Amino acid sequence: MAEFTAQDVKRLRDNTGAGMMDAKRALQENDGDFEAAAKWLRERGLGKADERAGRENAEGVIASARNGNVVALVQLKCETDFVAKNPDFVALADELARLVATEGEAAAAAQADAVDDLKITLKENIQVGRVVRVEAGAGNALAVYNHKQQGRGVNGVIVELSGPGADESLAYDVAQTAAFTKPTYVKRADVPEAEVEAEREALLKEVQNEGKPEAAWPKILEGKLNGWFKRYPGGVLLEQPFFVRDEKQSVEKGLGDATIVTFAQVMIG
Repeated sequence: MAEFTAQDVKRLRDNTGAGMMDAKRALQENDGDFEAAAKWLRERGLGKADERAGRENAEGVIASARNGNVVALVQLKCETDFVAKNPDFVALADELARLVATEGEAAAAAQADAVDDLKITLKENIQVGRVVRVEAGAGNALAVYNHKQQGRGVNGVIVELSGPGADESLAYDVAQTAAFTKPTYVKRADVPEAEVEAEREALLKEVQNEGKPEAAWPKILEGKLNGWFKRYPGGVLLEQPFFVRDEKQSVEKGLGDATIVTFAQVMIG
């Protein structure tokens, strides 16, 4: 059997879009002959990863992992919910999240070969999407909630709290609430001023067309703007109902003296 190097395998992968293990096997089966190996891959439908790269991959899975005071979320994307529920696909996502939690965000990119191999095996455009890693500050409370559908994570939220009253139970309840309300921002100050002004102008025209007395416009406008800030999905987390604990109370009031230090949400779709 002819010998070949790791560079030969890489060149074959680059030229054909095949996974690492498939490229290696192709060279083994063809005694190191590059052209014959490329043909062998094409005949078996193993060299089409590049053709899949442009296809939409809005499905997938959100995996979460924890390592002490560190939590991680990893989004692994694919084309169909059929593949999203595949045990090998879910297992890779879980492994990526574990590696990110223990080694750092770069650990996900380091698994490119494993992602490429799965891309070939499952014949879909599979990619690592968002990767989030949060290490809690000293004394802070940290929680991750991953909402699941049909056995796979689809909506992951990380919340870190600080201050009096901050504990993991409270952080978890805030994360679970955010999974439901899907906020765009944490607090009003996070909303770009241009976005606020555009909404204010639109709401003012709405108020003017309602035929109410002009003296009442400022109060009506304020009420509508407050409703816009708490709207869900979207809106401002602190002003949304704290559904998990008391839907008549805002998340901000439910936090008491605790403060949200870190908030991250990663979803499928």
